[in-house]
Amino acid sequence: MTASADDGCVSNRAETHLFNLVERTVPIPSKRKLRPSGDALRTLVETSLDDDKALDVVVIDLAGKTQIADYMVIASGQSSRQVGAMADHLSQKIKEAGIKDVAVEGAGQGDWVLIDAGDVLIHLFRPEVRDFYGLEKLWSVPDVVAGSSASTQQMSGTVA
Repeated sequence: MTASADDGCVSNRAETHLFNLVERTVPIPSKRKLRPSGDALRTLVETSLDDDKALDVVVIDLAGKTQIADYMVIASGQSSRQVGAMADHLSQKIKEAGIKDVAVEGAGQGDWVLIDAGDVLIHLFRPEVRDFYGLEKLWSVPDVVAGSSASTQQMSGTVA
C-alpha cells in the first residue's frame, strides 16, 4: 500500500526502513580512547620523567587539599634545554594516552614549565627556579605518595 506524494503520506517501505533505523541496537564501536585514571596518568608521568633523567621528582597527593587535580608532580632538569625536552616528551606521551586537551605553559623559556593534564599537574623547573618558588613547601610535602620516586630521605633532608 503506497500512498501518492500528493497525499502527504509516506510509503510503508519508508516507514519500515525508518523503524529499523530507530530500533537498531547494535552498538557502534568508538574510536576514541578512554582517558586514563589519575593514578595511571601519574605513573605515565613518573616513567617519562625517569626516562628523561629528571632530578628530584616529587609527587604530591592533592586529595583533600584542592579539587583542581588528583596529583601534582614537581621535577627539575639540569638546564633550560632539558626542561623543554622533558615538557615536549611528556605532552606527547600524555596526548598519546588519550588526553587531547593538554595545556603547556612556559616551554619557550624552559625555566618553569607547567603542564596541565587534567588529573595531574606537572611542574618542571631549573633547580634555581624551583628553590626560589618552593612549591613543595606551599603544598605541604608530608603527603607525598607512597611508591613514588621521591624518597623519604629527601623529605627529611632539604624540604620539610
